[in-house]
Amino acid sequence: MKAHDGMYIGGEWRPASSTDTIPVLNPADEQVIGHVPAGTAEDVDAAVRAARAALPGWAATPPAERGARIAALRDALAARAEEIAATVTAELGAPPQFAAAVHAGLPIAIAGSFAELAATHPFEAKVGNSTVYAEPVGVVAAITPWNYPLHQIVAKVAPALAAGCTTVLKPAEDTPLTAQLFAEAVHEAGLPAGVFNLVTGLGPVAGQALAEHPGVDLVSFTGSTAVGRRIGALAGGAVKRVALELGGKSANVILPSADLAKAVSVGIANVMSNSGQTCSAWTRMLIPADRYEEAVALAAEAVAKYVPGERVGPLVNAKQRQRVRGYIEKGVEEGARLVAGGPEAPRETGYYVSPTVFADVTPEMTIAQEEIFGPVVSLLRYEDEEEALAIANGTVYGLAGAVWGDPEEAVAFARRMDTGQVDINGGRFNPLAPFGGYKQSGVGRELGAHGLAEYLTTKSLQF
Repeated sequence: MKAHDGMYIGGEWRPASSTDTIPVLNPADEQVIGHVPAGTAEDVDAAVRAARAALPGWAATPPAERGARIAALRDALAARAEEIAATVTAELGAPPQFAAAVHAGLPIAIAGSFAELAATHPFEAKVGNSTVYAEPVGVVAAITPWNYPLHQIVAKVAPALAAGCTTVLKPAEDTPLTAQLFAEAVHEAGLPAGVFNLVTGLGPVAGQALAEHPGVDLVSFTGSTAVGRRIGALAGGAVKRVALELGGKSANVILPSADLAKAVSVGIANVMSNSGQTCSAWTRMLIPADRYEEAVALAAEAVAKYVPGERVGPLVNAKQRQRVRGYIEKGVEEGARLVAGGPEAPRETGYYVSPTVFADVTPEMTIAQEEIFGPVVSLLRYEDEEEALAIANGTVYGLAGAVWGDPEEAVAFARRMDTGQVDINGGRFNPLAPFGGYKQSGVGRELGAHGLAEYLTTKSLQF
């Protein structure tokens, strides 16, 4: 794969401050496909300085013109859609069809939504004898994860640009090639120099330097709750704003009135997509006790269709594979019934894990409480809706979820769930709806008008 050996700073590719590099592996065959620079605090400082220098001009650019620039970026990404999909397949292991539809297609659509929002958002409003202005918060540090490399970049950078902010991106070290493609698209779209900057590197080095840099006004981070706490502490010391999209342990609640076969089938598909490496995946399936064994059989039948190397890709790296295997072993150790899959490697080469279904899972088990981030589903039984609600809300997370059943009953149940987004009877993903969590799943929202608002601050003038 093509890889740049420098950083994109101030509108150009510049040599890195260090000769150290990070290898990028294809998790399907464990082969090195490229190297990127291991950024240092010096690189981060150069990028932040470039962003600060570009801030006054970009903030003063009329919103409609900012929207036109983002539309040009969308078009540049669309022109690279096949290359983006192939790159995500190579460095993340996503099956090609999924990479094309989700990893390439979705962020292009989201970029377009922010192009429109930039032109239509009310940046100024009359309130009594005051005029209230929504102004850019300043320089944004965007620290993105490896599981949806382009989507998470666009979900942070596009609204920041729409708001009039300038940005410095530090992508995950496992999937930096997609970020480099994004920088190329930024350059082709003609965004002013310094409005977007890219520094590749390790989290504890480049990521930490960016989060604590005094020239950064807001840190937007997506990743684990543990790292999110660290980011929050670093930002809090300087009283700078944060937007944190963290872990999840989402409940898929099947009410007695639901179409059980459809709810189980879609629920299994939800967890298997992206090899289970999705923070919002419905990893806990809650089933009425009197239909529990029927659901177990349906789940076993559904998961058999997800063959590693075909419909399910590998995990991102060896460490992640070992982590997921450890959770599967823990589930067996704590007494859960293994219905499908297990810790054994399904293929000789590649970081694959067998799609796994556990039955007889109880709410206090580790696999029902902690985020596994792999193709593992836990099936829990409940006696009545109050017990189901207690189970659904009984973790430290609250990112997403699903409810199946009579629409009125499902909505009533969903309104009582402590979570940021709930799909009713398989409701389609909406890129304009706010996405984010309750409790330890994060702070703030992404996507749509709510996502744009994260990058704005307010000023009022009284007359």
